[in-house]
Amino acid sequence: MTSAFLHITLITETFPPEINGVANTLGRLCDGLRARGHQVELIRPRQGGDQSQISDEGLMLCRGWPLPGYPGLQWGQSSMHKLLRRWKRQRPDVLYIATEGPLGLSALRAARRLGISVVSGFHTNFQQYSNQYGLGMLSRVLTHYLRWFHNRSTLTLVPSASQRIELERRHFERLGMLARGVDSQLFHPAKRDNELREEWGLGNDDIAVLHVGRLAQEKNLGVLKRCFDSLQATYPQRHLKLIIVGDGPQRVTLEKALPEAVFCGTQRGEELARHYASGDVFLFPSLTETFGNVVLEAMASGLGVVAYDQAAATQHIRHGYNGVLAMPGDEDAFCEAANWLLAEREHLRRVRLNARQHASRQGWPAIIEQFERQLRGVCKNGQPVPAFPPLAPGSSTLHD
Repeated sequence: MTSAFLHITLITETFPPEINGVANTLGRLCDGLRARGHQVELIRPRQGGDQSQISDEGLMLCRGWPLPGYPGLQWGQSSMHKLLRRWKRQRPDVLYIATEGPLGLSALRAARRLGISVVSGFHTNFQQYSNQYGLGMLSRVLTHYLRWFHNRSTLTLVPSASQRIELERRHFERLGMLARGVDSQLFHPAKRDNELREEWGLGNDDIAVLHVGRLAQEKNLGVLKRCFDSLQATYPQRHLKLIIVGDGPQRVTLEKALPEAVFCGTQRGEELARHYASGDVFLFPSLTETFGNVVLEAMASGLGVVAYDQAAATQHIRHGYNGVLAMPGDEDAFCEAANWLLAEREHLRRVRLNARQHASRQGWPAIIEQFERQLRGVCKNGQPVPAFPPLAPGSSTLHD
């Protein structure tokens, strides 16, 4: 490399303004690297809002196929020959491949042919999704493919220690960790809006039980009804309302199962922050997350988070201090944890305060700086820079 700045190519099938955790993360990383002076080339499928269908130096668009059950998301088309021509003309220093689909595979093959360093990101538990959709037979095949794919990169970045442990158990190699951050100025308790709470039918002393996320089968959303029913049965004297923010293929089913809930649809930016801050308790029952950005967003907004003890929750929540946890898959324990939050007013008040204080220290700048170091390390000598030391024998998890 002849310059202190890197030429980085990011390959992804989702990117802002699409709304999901992967798009949010990649948008933050891309903006952060560019702000630090690096040249970042983006390769992704065309989106509906694209004004031009023509690629330029910083953006290469490819065709995409709709992802069944996920309106607005796409598989990117394989583009190996196009990538070879492009990278022979202007060679990147390093690739960051954030998708294992046809587009990511073609980028991996082209990079290996040209000898370009590759860092991959494990962003989605596709092998777990297959179980949720009744395709358990595919889980072993998907795991085999994902291992094959990521083991051909110099370094694979995962967002949480629990994800790293799971992948190591499945013989993924050369794993590093790149955590996620939160914009604690956007997501802030000061955005609480009593007028919005009134629209929900709630007064100052009432409890808004919030869920934010994609309404899809793999998110384990049946637990929302069971947990909310448990809260109502345990505290019949309290006025509780279930507020659901987001959209997806399960919305109609949920609206039938939860006729008293308020469905707010998709919210973005300041409106999303206002909805978060106007809640009190946050239920997050998903078991398929590699991280779960909404956990940090809810904590930054000053909510009492109820989650299973994995991914972001394991990293950022101390049970009974700044949130409450349940063993993964234990629905009884999940409901009990939520009930504990409301057992005494001091429980919820203290947890919410501590959640905000913790999340306010989880900014993006340090994460972007770490990502830059990892990319530089791969470029220098073809070997990854460890994100953390190996786990000691017998260790099961890491905490911040």
